[in-house]
Amino acid sequence: MVNRSKTRTLRLSEPGVGLDFLGYRFRYDRDLQGRPWRYLNLCPSKKAMQHERDKLRELTAPRQCFVPIVALIGQINEHLRGWANYFGKGYPRHAFRQVNRFVQERLEKHLRRRSQRPYRPADGVTWYAQLQKLGLRPL
Repeated sequence: MVNRSKTRTLRLSEPGVGLDFLGYRFRYDRDLQGRPWRYLNLCPSKKAMQHERDKLRELTAPRQCFVPIVALIGQINEHLRGWANYFGKGYPRHAFRQVNRFVQERLEKHLRRRSQRPYRPADGVTWYAQLQKLGLRPL
């Protein structure tokens, strides 16, 4: 049965027209090399990105403070690996960068709130390097 209110015909070749389906955004973009043709681009949709941020917030929520940080990072790595396997088609570089940055910010916030004495990386060590040392694997 076709849902008439949801069903529509699109011309993806027109500028600014895109289709969200199964968590992906399908649209035609201009060539990155400046050539005159366009190519079909698929990347995670805005709704899929928001769902991923919500899931990462849940994984790093204050109620997770009792979980050892290495185990928590292992859970996050496992979740991110599955997410990246699904959304790895097309050109997800921009979306992956956004997710990596969001995970780093959430883990920094999580480590700072874990106790009365907030966690800080050693002098001269960045948060990125410290999280890598604790086991975080970027997408």
